Amino acid sequence: MCARTENSLDDMWADLKSGIEQIYANDISKSDYLRLYTLVYDFCTSATYGCAPSNNNQLHKKLTNFFRTYLRSVYEKCDDFIDEPLLTHYMQLWQDYRFSSKVLSGVCAYLNRHWVRREREKSRIEVLEVYHLALVSWRDYLLDPLKRRMSSAVLKLIEKERNGETVNTRLISIALNSYIEMGINCSDPYSEHPSLYLYKEAFETAFLAETEIFYVTESASIVRKNPVSEFMKKIEIWFLEEQRRAQLYLHESTLEALVRILENIVISKYMETFHSEFQTLLSYNKIDDLKRMYQLLYRVLGGLDQLKVQFQEYVTQQGLEAIEKYNDSNDPKTYINSILEIHQRFNSIVITAFESEAGFATALDKACERFINKNSVTESSGSSSKSAELLAKYCDLLLKKKPRDAEEMEIVDNLNQAMTIFKYIEEKDIFQSFYSKMLAKRLVQQMSVSGNDDAETIMIAKLREACGFEYTAKLQRMFQDVCVSRDLNENFKNSGPPLDVDFSINVISSSSWPFHQTLTFSLPQELEQSVQQFTNFYCTRYSGRKLTWLHGMSRGELVSKCFDKPYTFQTSTFQMAVLLQFNSSDSLSVSQLEESTGIRSDILLQVLQALVKLKLLKIEEGNTVNTSSQVSLSLSYRNKKLKVNINVPIKSETKSEQETVHRHVEEDRKLLIQAAIVRIAKIRKVVKHHILLSEVLNQLSQRFNPKIPVIKKCIDILIEKEYLKRVEKDSYCYVA
Repeated sequence: MCARTENSLDDMWADLKSGIEQIYANDISKSDYLRLYTLVYDFCTSATYGCAPSNNNQLHKKLTNFFRTYLRSVYEKCDDFIDEPLLTHYMQLWQDYRFSSKVLSGVCAYLNRHWVRREREKSRIEVLEVYHLALVSWRDYLLDPLKRRMSSAVLKLIEKERNGETVNTRLISIALNSYIEMGINCSDPYSEHPSLYLYKEAFETAFLAETEIFYVTESASIVRKNPVSEFMKKIEIWFLEEQRRAQLYLHESTLEALVRILENIVISKYMETFHSEFQTLLSYNKIDDLKRMYQLLYRVLGGLDQLKVQFQEYVTQQGLEAIEKYNDSNDPKTYINSILEIHQRFNSIVITAFESEAGFATALDKACERFINKNSVTESSGSSSKSAELLAKYCDLLLKKKPRDAEEMEIVDNLNQAMTIFKYIEEKDIFQSFYSKMLAKRLVQQMSVSGNDDAETIMIAKLREACGFEYTAKLQRMFQDVCVSRDLNENFKNSGPPLDVDFSINVISSSSWPFHQTLTFSLPQELEQSVQQFTNFYCTRYSGRKLTWLHGMSRGELVSKCFDKPYTFQTSTFQMAVLLQFNSSDSLSVSQLEESTGIRSDILLQVLQALVKLKLLKIEEGNTVNTSSQVSLSLSYRNKKLKVNINVPIKSETKSEQETVHRHVEEDRKLLIQAAIVRIAKIRKVVKHHILLSEVLNQLSQRFNPKIPVIKKCIDILIEKEYLKRVEKDSYCYVA
């Protein structure tokens, strides 16, 4: 029965073949399409007695042979084409062939749906649907023989484009897309990720090699003829161009390899060139070029390491040079502003050029810490704590009341800048001691920049945030004492008959305030009643407490009636005591004043000299007061202001305060070190010497840097006090 259909199958194939040739000649109508579809159906189903599968197989083979014959004839017509004309010809052939193959696949839908699918289910993966069969045939009989010439043509076009010529990128795209589409995996022809073996073998390998050669030559030429800044701009353009090229006609997988080649050839190879130019860019503040260099070297593993080292060294040097120009070690404003200028300049570079990268931020921090804590000013003063002292004085200037108070936002901004420097100060306990003394004076003398202490509160909050609650505990208790004193003054005024003078006090706790009575003094008679009356009031109200009067911290106002105008003088207590002596006499000797006021001789001479300089007092001979001088009231005193502040600090007292601060800090440090040692030993029970030293340094580094000899001395003290006991050679045991 199968034999009786052979002639009819041959006739049907002849008719079908003629129709297929029409399809590939782009000469087929809708009626022809339906006729061919029916012809395929008849061919596949015309057999009887179970021979239909054989007909399907036979049709599939005939189609395979057709593709082979047709494509060989097409290939022969390509022999006359090379380079761009070849790609143009190939593009037209490929587009026509794909379209015709999809039409033919539709004609053969029955074969695909019924026979090919069943055969593939039987694991015959070599059996492909008609469209995929057409693609495989194109690959085997046309693309394989042409791929060498086509790839050469594509590479020539890419080279022209890299050299700035305008090319038809569509030719490249279609050629490379055909390589990708030809990577059909027979086991899964519908895969969204076809094999790229043909694309890589025929094109990518050669393309990457050509790319490397091109950029080796180009980069050497550019860097030889242009400055580094221009070279970096060119590199940026190259990266953008290659990324555009990859998006336009390369497979996405090629971009990674392409970028890696660029990074190796035009960045890694020229690392030393970039490094040698880096400091010049910093010197001239070339932000755009610095950012460009950062972004380029960021691409390379370890590319930024050397830049960070150079950046840290350069910032350190600039900081040291800026402070070197600063000569006056008693002008905190100039000193701190010099540091802030350097920090702000390079912090701006870190943010803008280096995109706030952590490594550069750390390099800036290390550089600032280095030149702030060890520079010409700290060396000339013989103390690394000089920066902490000057910063505290700078904050005092910011927070002290001036004739024209700054706006609140300006004050907060200045405090933020001060805290930036505070972050780098190693000896924060020195800052705390000086700041505590200055805050105490501002509070007692009501000299804070804002009447309601807002700025002071903001600063303490910032210090607490930076160093913890314990760091600011005493500062906060000072505010509490001031508030309590306000209520106490009000109650005192309402408790008895009015006083002859306007009198107010601050009662402060000795444990929180950094004041110590160091100078002897005889209270003026005019103030004795007020002081005694308040003492009685306070002792009655708080039995068991003792008041110690700090006359050196007191101040007052004197209203004069001996000059041409009724001047009001704002004075220290010592100045007040001296001036009040002239109520009974117009002229007094220094010895008489010393006896009546009880002020120490060296302090009295300073007080008198200041009053002579202000022309309130005069001496008979010369301009310098000494122990034999006769001092009299200058009745010719004149001043444009009616209210005159003559309260000036005593130099010896200021120097003594600085020495006291440093002495107290050293004592406090020993106690802090001992407390840290006990804490560590208590937790560990037994601890080795080197571990104990390491942990003490780690725990206290936020406040100061303990010295190893001091730690060892504190260990010995704790052993003597029987808090610790030596065990073995280099270990300590905690004694409960």
